Amino acid sequence: MSTAAAPAAAQLPQGSERILISIAVMLATVMQVLDMTIVNVALPHMMGSLSASADQITWVLTSYLVAAAIFTPLTGYLTNRLGQKRFLLISITGFISASVLCGLAQNLTEIVLFRLLQGIFGAPLVPLSQSIMSNTFPPEQRGRAMAFWGMGVMAGPIMGPTLGGYLTEAINWRWVFLINLPVGLLSLFMVLRYIRDTPRRTVPTDWTGLGLMALGIGAMQIVLDRGNQEDWFSSYFILSMALLSGLSLVTFVLRGWNNPHNIVNLKLFKDRNFATATVMMGVFGLGLFGTVALQPLLLQELLGYPVLTSGLVIAPRGIATMFSMLVVSRLIVRFDPRIIIGTGMIIAGLGTYYMTYYSLDIDIWWVVWPGLLQGLGLGFIFVPLSAMALETIPRQAAAEAAGLFSLFRTVGSAVGISVATTVLSRQNQVTWNEIGAHVQPFNPALAAWLDHMHMSLEDPQTLALLGQQVAAQARMLAFVDVFWMIALSFVVMLPFLLVMRRPAHQQRGRVEAPVME
Repeated sequence: MSTAAAPAAAQLPQGSERILISIAVMLATVMQVLDMTIVNVALPHMMGSLSASADQITWVLTSYLVAAAIFTPLTGYLTNRLGQKRFLLISITGFISASVLCGLAQNLTEIVLFRLLQGIFGAPLVPLSQSIMSNTFPPEQRGRAMAFWGMGVMAGPIMGPTLGGYLTEAINWRWVFLINLPVGLLSLFMVLRYIRDTPRRTVPTDWTGLGLMALGIGAMQIVLDRGNQEDWFSSYFILSMALLSGLSLVTFVLRGWNNPHNIVNLKLFKDRNFATATVMMGVFGLGLFGTVALQPLLLQELLGYPVLTSGLVIAPRGIATMFSMLVVSRLIVRFDPRIIIGTGMIIAGLGTYYMTYYSLDIDIWWVVWPGLLQGLGLGFIFVPLSAMALETIPRQAAAEAAGLFSLFRTVGSAVGISVATTVLSRQNQVTWNEIGAHVQPFNPALAAWLDHMHMSLEDPQTLALLGQQVAAQARMLAFVDVFWMIALSFVVMLPFLLVMRRPAHQQRGRVEAPVME
């Protein structure tokens, strides 16, 4: 270690203090990321309780995602203004309060407003926790720290539907929000006790840049979240939001690149590892959230699984992800992280590929074991990717970098869900037309099926049964097409690894590891 780095290392927390700091920030992280998916399964129950239509109730999700997307990149700016500890305390307190208000909401307007507040206060929790974890551990131990942090970030969205289904069926939908109260209070106590504060700095506020960024990101999130429901660019609303987003973001980047007082430090993207890892995290959202969003639909709509059962069937993927993260925490100090990421992409891609063999006749194990394989791969990708993103970023810029990294994860998840649901919808129509074209009296396969079923085309019940079969088979083939696309997304990420640099602490020879230059 150089003499310049020695003082910084000496100031790092030691031993048990590191563990307590990790637990404190992880509680806040799990609370926030769990909220992104735990609400989804409760939406049908909320519709009746709040007298909302299917289209209206989706604003419960949209309001949260829009607020979170806008405020996530402001993490570094607000950390400088308020100090790390104070900002974290404000965020946790606000998130707990908004969660309780969501659980007590009496109508749609109230819950959308309170979800907006949840998104505002919850947005900084993940990047702040990543920044704190990165600055708490020395470079050679950051891989293990990111493994612990990643367990919460990854397992939260995967386990959310399971926990949400249980709370909704066993107690009430309001508990998907109220469950944040005990977790949040424990996190608040530990942050007060163990988190160190950082110096507050007076940072000039570029209000024009802030407005452009908020408009651009907010409009983009609305496009991604509402596009499929509004039939994309055939809707003037979606078209207007897309144009507003594009113009705002382009203007924001052009005027802010050389502006030292820009609300977000865009020069961070000059760092090769950070830029590459951030883009890869955006693509990674398709693989993770695309599958998480669609698999419950497949299990419940086509295979007839109850909500709680479908959640339990999906849960092994989260368990596999946590297991692989524990394995990676030991491998990352010995092997080049790029090799680990590449291995994870191959494993996750293979697991998703096996999902393309799904049919209406699969049993429960055909759902479980490809999910296990995909979960193992996801853990191998997320941990080293998160560690390498901040590897070469100065400590004082870690919060800003973590905010941008989390923004791309949030936007990537929104893009992943939007792309997956759009492809599912379009391919469902295409395959329905293709299969339907063969349902005609001159098809010998249809004649053989009718003989086997002892049915006739003159019977109205036969036509109804045929319609159900065509619709179910078309829907399943559409799911298979989406899984093909997700499997290919993991392959597309592989070339990015060639751009990334090996971690500096491994280059200095501290750890003997395979080289991938």
